[in-house]
Amino acid sequence: MSFNHLKKSDPALYSLVKKEILRQAETIDLIPSESIAPLEVLELLGSPLTNKYSEGYPGKRYYPGNIYYDEIEELAQKRALEAFGLKESSFAVNVQPYSGSPANLAIYFALLKPGDKILGMDLASGGHLTHGAPVNLSGKIFHSLSYSVNTDGLIDYDKVEKIALKYRPKIIVCGATSYPRKIDFQKFSFIAKKTNAFLMADISHIIGLIIAKKHPSPFPYADIVMSTTHKTLQGPRGAVIFINKKSQLAKKMKINLEEMINKSVFPGCQGGPHNNVIAAIAYSFKRAKTKEFLSYQNQIVKNAKVLSLALKKKGFQLVTNGTDNHLMVVNLKNLNLSGKEAEKILEQANILANRNVIPGDLKAFNPSGIRIGTPFVSFRGMKEKEMELIADFIDRLLIKKENPWTIKKEVKKLTKQFPLTINN
Repeated sequence: MSFNHLKKSDPALYSLVKKEILRQAETIDLIPSESIAPLEVLELLGSPLTNKYSEGYPGKRYYPGNIYYDEIEELAQKRALEAFGLKESSFAVNVQPYSGSPANLAIYFALLKPGDKILGMDLASGGHLTHGAPVNLSGKIFHSLSYSVNTDGLIDYDKVEKIALKYRPKIIVCGATSYPRKIDFQKFSFIAKKTNAFLMADISHIIGLIIAKKHPSPFPYADIVMSTTHKTLQGPRGAVIFINKKSQLAKKMKINLEEMINKSVFPGCQGGPHNNVIAAIAYSFKRAKTKEFLSYQNQIVKNAKVLSLALKKKGFQLVTNGTDNHLMVVNLKNLNLSGKEAEKILEQANILANRNVIPGDLKAFNPSGIRIGTPFVSFRGMKEKEMELIADFIDRLLIKKENPWTIKKEVKKLTKQFPLTINN
């Protein structure tokens, strides 16, 4: 992208933007929640669609002049359902949430009162802040309960059931931000039905894998499914909420789940939707049905498997001893190295992997692990051979303690072979 107008009107900002683009191009990005937005998404985000207020929903706006925005939003909804093979008679979809965190809060506010109980995975086990963490509004406003993983790092569904039966939460949240194994949505559904709780699936990290059938789907089981659109979907920074119109619990409670959640998003939590983002979401769900996208998701999983095995051979310990999806969590305790230290060393060599809590950690700011994922490098075209090279870089940096500046040169050389072309 040229940024010709910005270059003339604000040289200082232009310089920073160009530096950031170069940084991305010369970096091996292993942060699982980061991906590369295609050129079409960037075009839509920077389009005049951002100029209009469209508070409300299609056909029910608070401002005039929204005839085409109605069509764009309806197209986004239609394509979101089609990406998962869902029928409009069974699911509704809200594409207006600004991001995952406000989307989750909107769901909670739709169904809960302050002090009501929610049950989600704790941070150290791989859960997200918005699944009830004490430092988040989800844990401050509601009575937050949490389930953790066993010593092997895997979810113990029997323990989840015991907690749910004892405390009777109104919502059970399944989904994670740093859990490297497949989630059994059917087992969670069994527990939710047994305890009269709504089942909410947060698939923000694995949405692309689910579309490509590389991970089980929550849609046959969940009352509500939420996902961001900027991770493995490779879309803009937004979110979507899928609402099960045939929710048995909603029928039992005689409530309109779709209406309650829509009202909670707007006007409950948000104002005018970001029309440019919604248009980019519409494009992203169309792209998600292409052979190119499905092949890309397949390569993400292949690369993660190869990278995890290569790291294990180097002597690294992985939480759950491997991965089923796009990410892995490395336990650094045997190296006498904190996640914060490892993150800093890797970044000095132009490799990004973020510090991450592991089971048993008490402090998130200086945890014992790092989280590594393959979406970004896979989209750049890197495959199994490059995963072996990346594992070697990490080994030389964190175990063999080689000079990061030396490895940085090798990293830059590798990234030049896989240009960061946003037109892929």
